[in-house]
Parts: sequence; structure tokens; C-alpha cells
Amino acid sequence: MNRLKDQTSPYLKQHENNPVDWYPWGEEAFQHAREQNKPILLSVGYSACHWCHVMAHESFEHEETAQIMNALYINVKVDREERPDVDAIYMEAVQALTGSGGWPMTVFLLPDGRPFFGGTYFPLEPRMGMSSFRQILHRVHDAYVNRYSGIEAAARGLTERLKRDLFQGGGDADMLNDDLLEVAITQMTTSFDRNNGGFGGAPKFPQPMGLEFLLRQHARTGDVSALRMVTHTLYKMARGGIYDQIGGGFARYSVDALWLVPHFEKMLYDNAQLSRVYLHAWQATGDDFLKRIAEEVYDYILREMTAPEGGFYSATDADSEGEEGKFFVWTAEEIAELLNADDYRIAVAYWDISATGNFEGKSILYVPEDDETIADELDISVAALQERIAAIKDTLYAARTHRVHPALDDKILSAWNGLMLASLAEAARVLERDDYRQAAIRCAEFLLANLRTAEGRLLRTYKDGHAKLNGYLEDYANMIDALIEMYQLTFDPRWFTAACELADATLTHFAAPEGGFYDTSDDHEVLVVRPRSVQDNATPSGNSMIVHQLLRLAAYTGEARYEQAARDALGLLAELFKHYPQAFGEALNAVSLIVAGMHEVAIIGDPQADDTRQLLRVLHETYRPHLVIALSETGAGEDAAVPLLRGRDERDNMPTAYVCRRFACQLPVHTADDLRQQLSSEQ
Repeated sequence: MNRLKDQTSPYLKQHENNPVDWYPWGEEAFQHAREQNKPILLSVGYSACHWCHVMAHESFEHEETAQIMNALYINVKVDREERPDVDAIYMEAVQALTGSGGWPMTVFLLPDGRPFFGGTYFPLEPRMGMSSFRQILHRVHDAYVNRYSGIEAAARGLTERLKRDLFQGGGDADMLNDDLLEVAITQMTTSFDRNNGGFGGAPKFPQPMGLEFLLRQHARTGDVSALRMVTHTLYKMARGGIYDQIGGGFARYSVDALWLVPHFEKMLYDNAQLSRVYLHAWQATGDDFLKRIAEEVYDYILREMTAPEGGFYSATDADSEGEEGKFFVWTAEEIAELLNADDYRIAVAYWDISATGNFEGKSILYVPEDDETIADELDISVAALQERIAAIKDTLYAARTHRVHPALDDKILSAWNGLMLASLAEAARVLERDDYRQAAIRCAEFLLANLRTAEGRLLRTYKDGHAKLNGYLEDYANMIDALIEMYQLTFDPRWFTAACELADATLTHFAAPEGGFYDTSDDHEVLVVRPRSVQDNATPSGNSMIVHQLLRLAAYTGEARYEQAARDALGLLAELFKHYPQAFGEALNAVSLIVAGMHEVAIIGDPQADDTRQLLRVLHETYRPHLVIALSETGAGEDAAVPLLRGRDERDNMPTAYVCRRFACQLPVHTADDLRQQLSSEQ
């Protein structure tokens, strides 16, 4: 065993028996590099990464290659999900060097941590114009020993490039207006795939933040084309192979433009965000198909991705038994053996199953036609088709449980749990699902008990009873989102108080003097640069999410410092929003809050009483993204934990709703119809 044996990360544990003398990231590795005057070989990946496994098997388990690595380098292995700061810094370096990036990431560093060369996957043997990993190892070492001045110059130039600040984009807060949003919509429309949904070509990623922005545009302006882009995309994804037709949940991306062939790993963050988009799209349209997909994703998460303690696991692998996708694909013969002749006929038509298959001789299940068309072809009713398919799914799911499952990454990350908890808590409220409610409460209580220090600071990761690593900006931002949703689900002020405490800690420890936020706190480990990611990737950037949540807290509290910090950060990036809207979907959602203006609704009444519940249902009967809700059963004095409730009381012995917008309040109302009218009127 090497030095990874004491780590908790499942990814690092996968490498603990490599013949490579791996170090975890830390001062010990850098000290040994300085003492031995060796460059550092930094390898970054994550547990569900297919090509990480390939490179590990080819090179890191290969004795000869390991001997070269051990002789010439200090070798450091990093789980990008535990250390997004390290990953962000060196991924930017690799992109600067090669024009692209990805994982596994292989970067060569000086003993002081400055990068000078890097790439992604390197094969064991030369192929397709690629040098072998062993050739790279020898060439880099030769340059380090014999041409050090060139290595030093490369490291110096690359490090200076890493210090560039995208916050100096030339924008200002005056640009946060409707014109900016319209330009962003136009840009997104141009890249929309009108045939298959989504944006751009292969490989195709879901981009839930962009879809959310389009939904908000529809809610704000009635833009029908924006809504159509969302629903078309959601239908295509849910009927494609990127969606697990048997067990629910989305894979990370599709290798083609059709959503047919996925990269089979399932990530918590994708399913957290997509479940919420499907939920919101159902609210906006009333389309029960969208609701069904949302519920299937939630049910999958609660069934397969929830720890006994209440938190959510991180991911499942693409591979099982050494083959990508083996767990998920089927042969026609396998399905025929499990079903009677009539059910087999239905399954073949519904999922387009064939003897030749659509993926390496097997079939990825997908739904090529809508239910009405398939039912007509089969000469049965739509209701009968759906009933039969549900039963067939149960049969196939039961059979699939006997297969070798993909590996599970069972660490619990604050940021990703925040995304999932926010979605689940909102679903519990909107769908009135008590099972979701109880799961959300368990998760929230677990996170605050185990991933928050006695001083109120967040930790990044938890596994096997042990939490560690300083929380990052995205941990704080996503947890605040989740806690706001927990408050709106339960109206228990402890969640709101915790959200404000985390927001205050963020302003204290992450804010940059000129506006915006750093990814790491002011008491974090010193790295070659202090990372400051602004673009959304597969998850919202910490900057985008925190400004969104500060605006929501400002609506609850009237705290100008929350709103000002958000406006300052957004203003600095406004010029970039116009040109690259798909890189700033979550930030544009925050701008939408500013442009639309927030509705603040305070309700005084017993939340269990029918008349109070009627008022609450109005607030989620349709998609209302520019809304915050507070409730008190008995009225609230000036010391209420939630400032929006202060001075509110029940009128005429009836549940009472107070609606405010842009610092102006309407008269209190008692009925659902009156509340609905106030929310739909412009002030």
C-alpha cells in the first residue's frame, strides 16, 4: 500500500494498491520534492471517470511505468471532487497549454507548485499520434534536468496567466437590465438544437442552469419560444438513452447529439439540478410527463443514492465488470427471457429493441416515439400502454438488481448535497409529498450536525463518520439555497437562521475587496493562486450561486449589504453575460431576480388549517421563481427570526397574506383568489 491508504476518498482508495508511490495533496509531498529536487507529477480525477480508470489500469498498475514515476517524480493523486480548488487551478493551466481539458488530468509542477507542462489522458503505448505516458515521463524529466531555465520560464509565464481576473471584464451594475437578458436569450436561441433539443452538438451536456434561465424568461415575459426550448429539450432527454429508462436518473452527458448513447456514470449534481428543472417545467406547463420524470429522479435518489445517515452519495461509475455501460444495456434475448410474448412485443416497440442493438451489439433503452404513436402502432390505449410499461419496468429492474452494480462513490459533499437538498425540499412542498419532506429534514439535520464546525463554518466532505477539508464558496452557496428551501418547506426558523449565518460567514471570509468572491476562504491553504471561478460548468459556480442566494436573503431581511454584494459581483461580469450566456446560466438567473423584482409573501395562519393551506397552494400552483415565502402561525413581533414576518398579524381572525414587491406592499388578503390576483398584478 502507498500513502493513500489512510485517505477516505473512494477515488484515492482506488489507487492505494498501485505500485506508484502516491502522495495525497499536502505539504509532505512538496517538502520531499524540494529536498529531492524532483518535479511533482500531479494526477487529478474522480471515481466515476471512465478514462481515469483506463489510465490507472494501463499505467498506474503497470510496474515498469510505476518505477519510472517513482524514480523521477514525486507523485500526487487528487480527487477533484474533494479539492475543486486544486482542480480548477491546474485545469486552467492545462487548457492554456493544450486548448482543451478533461480528466484524467496530468500536470507537471515545480516543487513550489507552479505548473509547467500538462495534458489529460496519456496511453501506455504510442497511438493515434499520441506519445506514450512513459515517453512523456522521460521527456519532461530530461527538460527539467537539462533545460531548467526553459522550464522555469514556462512556469513563470503560466502562473502569471493563472492570475488573470475575469472580474475585470468591464461591466457595471447599470447593465443588469432587461436588455442584457434579451441579448442572452438571442444568443442561446442561436445555438439551440431544434431537432434534438439542447445546445450545440456532440458531446451534449444537459445544461440545467441555461434551461432554468429560459424558464425564468418565460415566467417573467411570457416568452413562448423560451418555454418551447425547455420542454422540447426535457422531452428529448427523458426519452433518450441519457435517461435510465428502467431505474430513473440521468447520466452525465451524451456522446452524440441525439441524447442516445450516454457516458454512463450518474452524478448527484446532475440529478439534483435536472430534477428541479423538470419540477419547474411541470409547474409552468401542467404537463404530467415532466412531473413523472421529476418524481422518478427523486425516487431513484432516495432509493439508491441516500446514505443511512441521511446525506446523499456522490456518484456511480460508468463501468461494471470492466465494461462501460454493461449494467444498463440489454440484449433482445435477455428481455425475451424475462417477459411473456405480449409484453416482449410492447417492450420492443416502446424502447426500439433489436437483435443488432444500438451500442456494441446491445440495446440502450430509449423511447423513439411519443406514447400516443406507440399505443396506436400496438393498437392499445395510451393508459394501457403506460400501465404495461410500468409493470415491465418493474420486471426488468428486479432482474437488473442481480447484475454486478457499478461502483458507488459514497462520500458526501456539502455542495452537491446542497443542490440535491434544495431540489428535494422544493419538491416536497410543491408536490406535497411527505416522504420527500421527511427525507429532506433528515438530510438537512445530518448536514448541519456533521459538516458544520462548532464555529459555524462548513466542511467539504464526509465519509465513514469523518468530515474534513475547509468548505469552499460553492459549499456555502449551495447550502444556503438548500436552507432557504428547507425554511419554505417547514417554516421552521432554525433553517433560515442557519442560512443567514452561512451568508454572513461568506461575506466575511470569501468576499474580494473590489467585488465578487474567491472560491476559497481567507484562512484556506495558500496555493499558487487564489482561485476565483466565475463560469458555470456542470455545477453552478460559487460566485453565481452565492449572488442568487444573497438576493433571496435580501428580500427576506431587507439587508442592503446582501443585495449590494450581489449587485457588485454581477455588475463586474455583466459584459461577459452578453457574449457567453451559456457559461453564466446561474448568474443570469440572479439577474432575472433583479430585473423582475422579488415578490415577498408573508402568511400568518396555522399551516395545517385548510384555509391557510389554500393560500400556500397558490404560491406553488404555477412556476413563480421570483418569490420568497415566510409564515408564522400566530403573528410575529419585531424580534421574529425572519424579518419579513415582523409586525405582521392575523386580521379578522382569518389567515392573512401580505404581498410586497419592490419595497411596496399591498393590502392584506384572506382568500386564495385575492392572493392570486395580487401576485399576477404589476405594481
